[in-house]
Amino acid sequence: MNMNATHIVHSGVLVLYVHIIHRGNWWGHAPYKHGRPCSACPPSFGGGCRENLCYKEGSDRYYTPREEETNEVERQQSQVHDTHVRTRSDESSRNEVISTQQMSQIVSCEVRLRDQCKGTTCNRYECPAGCVDSKAKVIGSVHYEMQSSICRAAIHYGIIDNDGGWVDITRQGRKHYFIKSNRNGIQTIGKYQSANSFTVSKVTVQAVTCETTVEQLCPFHKPASHCPRVYCPRNCMQANPHYARVIGTRIYSDLSSICRAAVHAGVVRNHGGYVDVMPVDKRKTYIASFQNGIFSESLQNPPGGKAFRVFAVV
Repeated sequence: MNMNATHIVHSGVLVLYVHIIHRGNWWGHAPYKHGRPCSACPPSFGGGCRENLCYKEGSDRYYTPREEETNEVERQQSQVHDTHVRTRSDESSRNEVISTQQMSQIVSCEVRLRDQCKGTTCNRYECPAGCVDSKAKVIGSVHYEMQSSICRAAIHYGIIDNDGGWVDITRQGRKHYFIKSNRNGIQTIGKYQSANSFTVSKVTVQAVTCETTVEQLCPFHKPASHCPRVYCPRNCMQANPHYARVIGTRIYSDLSSICRAAVHAGVVRNHGGYVDVMPVDKRKTYIASFQNGIFSESLQNPPGGKAFRVFAVV
């Protein structure tokens, strides 16, 4: 019978765990390490060595938990492994990925949709306070011309007030004319000439479960669909993958769990939080990967169904 010493850091103290190992119980592992006794002791022990074990002078013990001799080597090994995981979790084993990309863009009172929306994520905006007093023009009512101030159009329609807030935008194509009106302290301009337009809508917030999918909540419809800002609960990583599937990487099938996809993408941690969701048209291929402790599935040429992306809320 031999003894094998393992050092584990716990609560800032280097602890020496001594395991009683019977030769042959661990395949492919020697029950000891060749070398001079105590040659690998930490500096904090001051070079102390007693009975071939690291020993700290002034202490009556070796900082070792007393365990009875046992042949249940596997049980002892799992106990030490659990302690190791709790105190020094190895993030590389989870292939950690973090994404801080946001769907919501912060804009000023003067920013026009024509200036801001150039094919990127241009569906959701965060407006500052005080836009009623801005001189930025707004063209139209209900349907606004693309050269209108985003935030002042939102105040005019009643989506937000002068304290600011979030607004969703939907591009509506060309309109033949735009009607002027005065609402909520905003006077708009009329225009009797064909131009591209947009509408505004309120950003809602909704709590969901780990199993909620985009197909259930807000599937993609042309020209665009707006999902509520969702709040994910804790511990979705541990949800049953048969009922909370994740299909794809970065772009996910709308059959996927919103919250587990968000953990997989790194936009939210396993303790939950807010997530922005952007429904998009379907993809021919969804790629499998392992990220943040979650395995996603692959899918080729799915019949029907749409897709979505997830974004951080900072």
